[in-house]
Amino acid sequence: MAPPTRPGAYSRAQVAQGCAEGRCLVLAGRRVYDLSSFVALHPGGAEVLRERAGTDVRAALDGPPHRHSENARRWLEQYRVGWLDGPSQDGLETSTSDSYAAATTANTTDLKCKMMDADTDLVDWSKPLLWQVGHLREKYDEWIHQPVDRPIRLFQSELIESLSKTAWYMVCVVWIPVVLGFSWYSYTSLAQGETRLFSSFTTAYSIHIHKYYFPVLFIVGMCVWSFLEYLIHRFIFHMKPPASNYYLITLHFILHGQHHKAPFDDTRLVFPPIPASLVIFFLYLVSKAVFPEALGLSLFAGGLFGYVVYDMTHYYFHYGSPKPGTYLQRLKSYHVKHHFVHQKTGFGVTSLFWDHLFQTLIPEDTFQKTN
Repeated sequence: MAPPTRPGAYSRAQVAQGCAEGRCLVLAGRRVYDLSSFVALHPGGAEVLRERAGTDVRAALDGPPHRHSENARRWLEQYRVGWLDGPSQDGLETSTSDSYAAATTANTTDLKCKMMDADTDLVDWSKPLLWQVGHLREKYDEWIHQPVDRPIRLFQSELIESLSKTAWYMVCVVWIPVVLGFSWYSYTSLAQGETRLFSSFTTAYSIHIHKYYFPVLFIVGMCVWSFLEYLIHRFIFHMKPPASNYYLITLHFILHGQHHKAPFDDTRLVFPPIPASLVIFFLYLVSKAVFPEALGLSLFAGGLFGYVVYDMTHYYFHYGSPKPGTYLQRLKSYHVKHHFVHQKTGFGVTSLFWDHLFQTLIPEDTFQKTN
């Protein structure tokens, strides 16, 4: 496609040509956006955006099926690449003195950084954020809930920074062998026929745990993790740290705030193995202390597998494209609603069961297919 005749200025023919070449250019009045890099991430499905390439999306933003949130509109501004040159459909001309036209004379990268949101003046993105966020105080909660599409750097040290990031597949590489190892050990221990529940009270009323109970115990462990997933997400990840407490704000940011600020930073969508191992080791000790060893480790293996499923599902909801109308697409849309609109509800990721049970379900009138 030929470059704009003026920096940031696109003719309708150039927009149409860009779309014909495979780019996803859309209009919002006079403004031109390039959504090519966002197509695969769109919660309503890639086809929804492809169908609207070259068109004005203002009506779609206002609905139906729903009115897009202020965060969604702010998100769109990150992909603005220019303005529509020449006469508009309503007969008005675009002026190069227009404030927006002036802004778009900057290159696309600079424009993306400048137009994202008001946090430009709150933090210095060229420096590690971890030690800055505590100074935001009462502005912190609002700031993290205005998502941006850019990577986050937490630490100055390259080594520590690398340990804070993880590729999605590392969760499977590290933890699936552990799940298989504990599963085999638990099953073979149960097969010895010596595992009994309540044996410390009286043998007469103790329950023999047969090896064939292992699949049931494994599934129960997965269900226990599902409950823990909900509790951790609701009460730890979504605690609101006191505005006056620098250290709690910093802790919250490293635990979950960073994810809400940059929900598509693919290196921070799953838990790094080292910090995850601390939590997993604690749950391992609890399972051994509360239950007979083979029984406890059977539950632990199921819970650990539940965690792997959770992390993989969570990553998929941010980077996958479920088929429209499927249950997975419904869950993805639900999770995106949690990020962009309802941060104080919708804590379930792999299941909506606990949100139903504890009445934290995203309201039905907003829980619709995201287009």
